[in-house]
Amino acid sequence: MTEALSLPTAFLLGLLGGTHCLGMCGGIATTVSLSSPNGMKGFGLLLGYNSGRITSYAIAGALLGSVSWLIENPSIQLALRIFAGLMLVSMGLYIAQWWQGLTKVEHFGSYLWKKISPFARHFLPVKTLRQALMLGVLWGWLPCGLVYSTLIWASAAADWTLSAQLMIAFGLGTLPTMLLTGVLAQQVKTVLQRKLTKHLSGSLIILMGLYTIPWQGILN
Repeated sequence: MTEALSLPTAFLLGLLGGTHCLGMCGGIATTVSLSSPNGMKGFGLLLGYNSGRITSYAIAGALLGSVSWLIENPSIQLALRIFAGLMLVSMGLYIAQWWQGLTKVEHFGSYLWKKISPFARHFLPVKTLRQALMLGVLWGWLPCGLVYSTLIWASAAADWTLSAQLMIAFGLGTLPTMLLTGVLAQQVKTVLQRKLTKHLSGSLIILMGLYTIPWQGILN
């Protein structure tokens, strides 16, 4: 099962999902980076924010993965691998904007976000590294179809430690886009918002999903 849920795959999901991250978190990333007139300090705050965000992903991965470790039946493991592959295909279609069904996944986190979002406002405007870190920790729970879908995919590892590591790798994959968005917002937006970029990213994720599905086990 673990070969279908590798850290490089999780990293690529975050990297290729940058087109979606731009829309969900690009605005707050730019706000954080511009909170300080000092360029290096602004970049440090941006790193702090993203560190907090990735920490939340790891916690969510550990929590959901701690439930699925109970599943040891080989047939269920095969079903989980098929599920993981289908989730990748769905994410590819979502990122390419060919199918937006995964937006329904965001509704599951809406209630939780309503409880968390008021606390996030207390850390704006961001002036210190602690504020940036805490804002990231809270913002990491923002209802996002890509993050939630990756979380469900990672939970198929049936191991809370691996699920957490997969979410960390995913978060690190989003880091280049988020850092560049904070520093070069308009330039990055121009590239990532192009349809060709979205279609190529989505297509690569779909291919990853098709490769993940154990076709031999299904056909036998």
